[in-house]
Amino acid sequence: MWAGLLQSVLAWLNFAAERIPELWVLTGQHLVLTGVSTGLAIVIGLPLGILASTKRWLRVSVLATIGIFQTIPSLAMLAILLVLVGKIGAVPAIISLTIYALLPIVRNTVTGIEGVPPDVVEAARGIGMTPVQRLRMVQLPLAMPVLIAGIRTAAVVGVGITTLSAFIGAGGLGQFINRGLALSNMQLILLGAIPAALLAMLVDGVIAATAWGMQPVRQASGHRLKANLKRVAMAMPLLLVALGAYAAFGTDHAPPGDRGKTVRIGSKNFTEQLLLGELLAQMIEAHTELSVDRRFNLGGTMICHEALAAGEIDLYAEYTGTGLVTVLKRPVEDDADRVFDVVRTGYREQFDLEWLEPFGFNNTYALTVRKSLALEKGWQTTSDLAASASTLRAGFTAEFSERADGYTGLRSAYGFGFADVRDLEPSLMYQAVVKGEVDVICAFTTDGRIAAFDLQPLVDDRQFFPPYFAAPVIRSECLRDHPEVGTVLSRLTGILDDNTMQALNYQVDEKGRRPSDVVRKFLKSKRLLNQTGKSESERQI
Repeated sequence: MWAGLLQSVLAWLNFAAERIPELWVLTGQHLVLTGVSTGLAIVIGLPLGILASTKRWLRVSVLATIGIFQTIPSLAMLAILLVLVGKIGAVPAIISLTIYALLPIVRNTVTGIEGVPPDVVEAARGIGMTPVQRLRMVQLPLAMPVLIAGIRTAAVVGVGITTLSAFIGAGGLGQFINRGLALSNMQLILLGAIPAALLAMLVDGVIAATAWGMQPVRQASGHRLKANLKRVAMAMPLLLVALGAYAAFGTDHAPPGDRGKTVRIGSKNFTEQLLLGELLAQMIEAHTELSVDRRFNLGGTMICHEALAAGEIDLYAEYTGTGLVTVLKRPVEDDADRVFDVVRTGYREQFDLEWLEPFGFNNTYALTVRKSLALEKGWQTTSDLAASASTLRAGFTAEFSERADGYTGLRSAYGFGFADVRDLEPSLMYQAVVKGEVDVICAFTTDGRIAAFDLQPLVDDRQFFPPYFAAPVIRSECLRDHPEVGTVLSRLTGILDDNTMQALNYQVDEKGRRPSDVVRKFLKSKRLLNQTGKSESERQI
């Protein structure tokens, strides 16, 4: 057992060592997000706590209001701010983290000031101190241990919550966790979780050292050295954030003249989207002079679409049926050519976005069960589930549960619902049905795990699901500025069929290979890259 554990630890350390450059950057981003939000919370929270401590009604109102914000789930807060701010990235993440950091800082400030003995305050008043002097020279110094404890709590909790910021493209160590969940890769999950835990300990220690540095130095031998050490300790939070900023931005700046030569590619948070994102990125890198900024694992459809429409990303792969029903809010249609024409026209007119030609495969939904259960019950079509639906447990992605072309519309089309429906991450959904924790899932028909896990997709006998042909969607402005992108991506038209896409997904989900490696090998097999990863045309030059 111990030998196996040691082998696993060594394998993970080797895996982490290969990712050190990326780990350095993402840790820096994590530090900046946590440091800036905690700093803003201190600037806002301390005056608010001092003000709240002056009147009982004010204290109750302030703490109740901040407490209400604290009850909003982190992901919900990020989603709300994403809509309000209108952009992905650091801004909504920092606002959210600042809000969550306020409660411990304000509450501890109030508690610390109120905890100062009344006779001490009265004595200060008796010697003629003004209210401001009493606060500055008596109450705050005595309340400082409690106040610092609130800041430490806010900062440490902030490190944990910051991992969720990757959900909206803000970066940080949560990117590793998101990728790990999408790919069912425990090494990636740990690569985000372990450094985040260590970072929380570091941040807590730095703030504790800062609190020590704020204590006055008594005149004694060696007091000068101690005073200098205290000055360093007081500067440590700023030094730590500055180090984070250098790690995140200082080593990865594009030259000023190249900033307009970067294409930002997004993706949703499941395997196929990561593969398609890499497919687009590697083609652009190999066949143009443009650089690529990968903003993968952004979450669901609307996050990616809103980011594209707002100019936060330039390009991502979408599905025709999703564009038709979820984005354009049009009724379901089953003619593939008609659906493509509708979404191409609708996106161009409403959002100034262009649909390029599809990759060739149709990744539609299919209600899917264990093959053994299908044989036992005689299920072949979706309609066959009607007799047993009231006893079946379903596991769906969060999007499928709410979409008109998902469970909501499915119930109307087929006239039945399931006894219990759970929202699951795509990777967890397949594991749940295999383990018997759910009976039915909304599988993607090009997912390699269908064959690997011996699952049975049921025939959509009422043709409820529209066609879902994947295609690049790009900002018209980006296409006008860089027409070569359209030319390069046209070489991907029809390059993938359902079986090929399923095989590529299988390589990642079941073989544990990196999406970038799988895509590179595929493109080389199609002679779109040479053996060094460059395009055939570049090699000939």
